[in-house]
Amino acid sequence: MQVRRFRETTVREALNAVHAALGPDALVLATEHVAARGLRGWFGQRDVQVTAVVPSPSLRPMPAPEARRNDTPAAPPAAASTATSTSGVVSRLVAAGLPQSLAEQAAAQLPPGAHRQPSMQELRKALATQVADYCAGDEPYARLEVFVGPPGVGKTTTVAKLAAQQRARGGAQLGIVAADGFRAGAVEQLRAYASIIGTTFRTARSLDELQEALGGTRQTLLVDTAGRSPRDGGMRDLRKVLQRRKSVRTHLVLAADTSAGTARRIIEAFSEVQPDRLLITKADEAESLMPLLDVANRHGLKVSYVGNGQRVPEDLARATPLVLASALLNEEPGGWESAS
Repeated sequence: MQVRRFRETTVREALNAVHAALGPDALVLATEHVAARGLRGWFGQRDVQVTAVVPSPSLRPMPAPEARRNDTPAAPPAAASTATSTSGVVSRLVAAGLPQSLAEQAAAQLPPGAHRQPSMQELRKALATQVADYCAGDEPYARLEVFVGPPGVGKTTTVAKLAAQQRARGGAQLGIVAADGFRAGAVEQLRAYASIIGTTFRTARSLDELQEALGGTRQTLLVDTAGRSPRDGGMRDLRKVLQRRKSVRTHLVLAADTSAGTARRIIEAFSEVQPDRLLITKADEAESLMPLLDVANRHGLKVSYVGNGQRVPEDLARATPLVLASALLNEEPGGWESAS
């Protein structure tokens, strides 16, 4: 099931585009105003963006059976009435990638007056109550925040985002340690970010250098590691160093479009370094975060952050229930910001 977005200057034009591309059965998931592209955006003009999908046959409401002519229909039970009134919301959530059971539980949390046409804020809040168990929430930094994972998932950019966000908030400075002697480009990229942010930067190309880098300050450190197999000597050495330290939190970084099977294999492979959290990147490139959330939940990993783009420092948010609900609803980054 493919979720598509249509952007036009008016609501009518956007809906016409939806029906032209997806047909009369298209289900509208969300309608919002976004900054216009090009010169129109520079002058503050806005477009209408409609998110829509063609529901599968199983999601289309069945026609109600005709009442018998001489019988007075019995009033439906309260539970059945509620289920009927929220069926459209459930279909909308399922179309966004949620399992049926979770969609029904979220819909049941809506206030009575919002069962049929909830606002995005009401829908986000209702879903947030059901995904809270997936979230690590707004927790204080550990003394060492370590980021591990396969190559190409965005560990280096994530470290830069975190340091820059903290600097922008005026909080205590976060130091950066590049424990990746195999990718000179990544080291130089982090060094450049650290210089722009105005934070401390250390490199560690050996076990001794890493021990020295971690022990030379009381500052909270963000440790970027090499994207290599967790079974190689570098990961084992990293684990030995971390075992000697207090207040360490290890984030396993995975891209949002990682399949459930691949995620299971990666989590099991990195079990040697005992990750405490799952950090999800590239949420903007995935149809749904739900498969990855299910795998993380089965392995006891709470989600610490969700990234949704390459911009530093904007495209990263703590995985609070509202932010995670916003991501599951495929909201644009502006929606994430209002949810955080």
